[in-house]
Amino acid sequence: MALKATIYKADLNIANMDVHQYGDYQLTMALHPSETVERLMVRVLAFARFASEELEFTKDLFETDEPALWEKDLTGQLVQWIEVGLPDEDKVKKAAARCKNVAVIAYGSAVAEWYKRSSKLKTLSNVQVWQLSEATTESIQQLCERTMQLQLNVMDGEWTLIGDQAQAVIEWTQLQ
Repeated sequence: MALKATIYKADLNIANMDVHQYGDYQLTMALHPSETVERLMVRVLAFARFASEELEFTKDLFETDEPALWEKDLTGQLVQWIEVGLPDEDKVKKAAARCKNVAVIAYGSAVAEWYKRSSKLKTLSNVQVWQLSEATTESIQQLCERTMQLQLNVMDGEWTLIGDQAQAVIEWTQLQ
């Protein structure tokens, strides 16, 4: 018998004073049996970085042709493609050809090596690569619950994610 995904819900309130973006988002995410809590919470941060009403989680690990998140316009055309982890550069290159904006949210101890080996990525002008520090991904796991109330505050480039039991300072580095 196959294991089923576990559903997580998050009420995410964003107050980004740097770009004057404020919003409340009700997120529903499926944690695939092979996925870690760390990756689930990185997907939440990916949503927060590119938040919009049209941005949505995809089937991701169930469908290998899909990213972690995407945004489509009213005609169904892809506008934003957001991948989480250390994806194959050919997958990112294909996405860059199909979509106006592509982002990779990279995390883990192998990011530097992965980025060094991903020479094709560096030639793509519509691809952003963001790295989350290991301290960030460790601390955000403490915020994870099946039902979460999360507040994200951004001011002067400093990101703080606050949950019911703890808070985490989010450290981003833009590699590309």
